[in-house]
Amino acid sequence: MTSTQHRPAKTDISRTIRKHAVPFTGEYHDFDSLLEIVGDASYVLIGEASHGTHEYYKTRIDLTKRLIEEKGFNVILAEADWPDCWKVNQFVKGTGSALTANESLNEFQRFPTWLWRNADVLSFVEWLRAHNAQIPKYDNQVGFYGLDLYSLYRSAAKVLEYLKDVDPSAAQRAYHRYACLAKFGRDEQAYGYAASLGLTDDCEAKVLAELQELQANATTYMQRDGRPAADGYFFIEQNAKLVSNAQAYYRELFTGQVSTWNLRDRHMFETTLSLKEHLSKHGQKMKAVIWAHNSHLGDARATEMIDRGELNLGQLMREQFPKECKLIGFTGFSGTVTAASRWGSVAERKTVRPALCGSVESLFHTIDLPAFILNLRSKELAYQLCRPYLERAIGVIYAPETERQSHYFYTSLSEQFDAIIHFQETQAVEPLERTVRWLAGEDRVEDRID
Repeated sequence: MTSTQHRPAKTDISRTIRKHAVPFTGEYHDFDSLLEIVGDASYVLIGEASHGTHEYYKTRIDLTKRLIEEKGFNVILAEADWPDCWKVNQFVKGTGSALTANESLNEFQRFPTWLWRNADVLSFVEWLRAHNAQIPKYDNQVGFYGLDLYSLYRSAAKVLEYLKDVDPSAAQRAYHRYACLAKFGRDEQAYGYAASLGLTDDCEAKVLAELQELQANATTYMQRDGRPAADGYFFIEQNAKLVSNAQAYYRELFTGQVSTWNLRDRHMFETTLSLKEHLSKHGQKMKAVIWAHNSHLGDARATEMIDRGELNLGQLMREQFPKECKLIGFTGFSGTVTAASRWGSVAERKTVRPALCGSVESLFHTIDLPAFILNLRSKELAYQLCRPYLERAIGVIYAPETERQSHYFYTSLSEQFDAIIHFQETQAVEPLERTVRWLAGEDRVEDRID
């Protein structure tokens, strides 16, 4: 992708954007235009421009509620670890051990915990539990599932725990196969480094053998007690797949021979398809809302990712379901964000600098609305926004000192998303565990300059 294409005058573009901008205040009726864009789609991918912004979480949740209530969506797939989300899934369906929504989020202990242990998600989990409680039939209740593959050791532990209950002899075999992982002290990075040196070849074969044995015994395991047993088996089979995919991911993290980004997003895509197949076996049509970062859900082919040979979940979903898939993204000009200064460090409430000139966020800042929605399928608007602009992406780390290098990439916005929701000013999402540094926050950039 190149950034040198000719652009119309900024005033012309701003005029077109203002013409098509739908004011957004967060009120119930404000989502009507988004529901029209969704139409009859079965997959709605709703992104976020950071992993720590209240407005993105809240708006995504409110749109998801309407998709559930008015369009029959029955699955939420989140950029989170599979075993962690399963506890939430059990809670919202009235099963499992968690007694409260807060307790159902306790499995989210891996950095960065605030992604899912925050006030907005907590409120949604409580809402979803109440919603499902009004639906007597288990099969018709809305589920909550994880897409990610970071849980190498936790997923292995879940497989062992399951087999101890249903097949103790198989549990022994699984224990001996997964023992090759234990020598690295439950440290995924240590495993990846050893794998890059060729020290784990036998382990790769063993985790695959465990998955194959589990699948061979599927019929026996699922005959125990109806649908809950089938769901329980599916949960464990996905954990076994995850162990296999995760060990490959951590191996490539050090060898660099295959894009770990591609491995991760392909795993997300495969998880989505596996859940679709599982529900189909029980007579259910999956209608899924997918929550993840813009960088995972906006079509990679419309961004500079394609120049690096990278793909993402949004691209894969569009390719597989071209007429059934809608992609909705977020942008923001300035404000605050919950993020860390480096990997593994504490959550902070950090000031987000005003967006750079030449970015879509800076362009949208010329519009005299606090927040607005753009339908990027409008031909006039799509033409104006198909040219490359910078777009900001803040993950779990925010490094304003290297703002351009760390947080911007080029995109053709109207090809990346079907709709965009822009906020001029945003606030940091509130973690359930508020650290001293988060409470202290940062001064606004303007205040520090003064």
